[in-house]
Amino acid sequence: MQVGSKLIAGLASLSVAAAGLAGSALTRDQSNSGTDAGDEARRAYGVRINQLQQIGAHNAYHREAPDDEKKIQLAQEPGAVGLFYSHASIPDQLEDQNVRMVELDLFPDPQGGLYTYPLVRKLAGKGRLTDPDLARPGIKVLHWADFDYGTTCSTFVKCLTQVKSWSDAHPKHAPITIQLELKQSDPRLVAAGGVQSPPWNLDNLNSIDTEIRSVFPEPQLLSPDDVRRDGLTLEQSVLATGWPTLGQAQGKVMFFFDNGGPGAIRDAYREGRPSLEGRAVFTRGPEGQPDAAVTMVNDPRGTNQAEIQRLVKKGYMVRTRSDEPMSTVLTNETSRVGIALGSGAQWVTTDFPVAGMAARYDSDFVAKLPGNTAVRCNPVAAPAWCGNALER
Repeated sequence: MQVGSKLIAGLASLSVAAAGLAGSALTRDQSNSGTDAGDEARRAYGVRINQLQQIGAHNAYHREAPDDEKKIQLAQEPGAVGLFYSHASIPDQLEDQNVRMVELDLFPDPQGGLYTYPLVRKLAGKGRLTDPDLARPGIKVLHWADFDYGTTCSTFVKCLTQVKSWSDAHPKHAPITIQLELKQSDPRLVAAGGVQSPPWNLDNLNSIDTEIRSVFPEPQLLSPDDVRRDGLTLEQSVLATGWPTLGQAQGKVMFFFDNGGPGAIRDAYREGRPSLEGRAVFTRGPEGQPDAAVTMVNDPRGTNQAEIQRLVKKGYMVRTRSDEPMSTVLTNETSRVGIALGSGAQWVTTDFPVAGMAARYDSDFVAKLPGNTAVRCNPVAAPAWCGNALER
């Protein structure tokens, strides 16, 4: 999510998971007490993936700038304090932080080398970046071209390869979702001497599918074709016949575009493929459109909580946010995470998935599922018989 001139204004707060949510999950778990573990596992595998809830990592690749570049960032953009957070590597998030959804920001670079000398480094009197992968053709992963480039995996393929390696070592994991935000250069930075990224035209959009499939074989990829039923649109399929079960989706990875609604990216990606036939990525199609299956309601507060619950009950998959950097920890506004979890959104994303990440800001804030687990029964959509053993 790109920081602009109104970075702090309007950023919302969140809270530690509400005790009532933990209690409701406990009640559901207790209803299965005394049952055979094998029976419980078999029941778990029958739960549909939209009946689960997971924690995701917002800008999962992100590393903040060194101190000398932070001074430049703050001088150019007072709200740049919102950039001062860092994530562990993606494999560590999957292994140690109970994260099952990661967000990546993508920039096209079909010729290679476009993002090797960020403007902020020039202003700091530094040389080019030396990562050889940046010089090669292919999609790059970073937050803000020329201004906030720190990343634990500089290319899309590198990030995906890290996910695949972890997935291969844990073949019974709940499905991992990768949220993709397609970005381009900031015009203000281009005017100041930064680079102009190419447009997300059809060729560059096709390269996303190509790079995904260069890493993940079809059996490991949960694509729109796996969800759509014969004679139905993608939306009709998820609403009428449902999403795949956990048993069908374990060990798999699915993708969706953050960029949504009518627009050049979605229109180009689905041209001639109204229900995303043959595509690797789900789009954010508006409700009532053939490609509608996944959507986002970033702020779960107020009337949005009821709206998320409505969408979840209807059959859509929804992403919401439990916090935003850095207003959540700087202002100690902690009501939002409980609201987000209670909304039933299947993916609740955070920048603070484990205790200690906010400690340098004198905050103990953390956003995680009750029970310190990677996946739980969805508090809005799960059937009454949903219990433990959701990930083995």
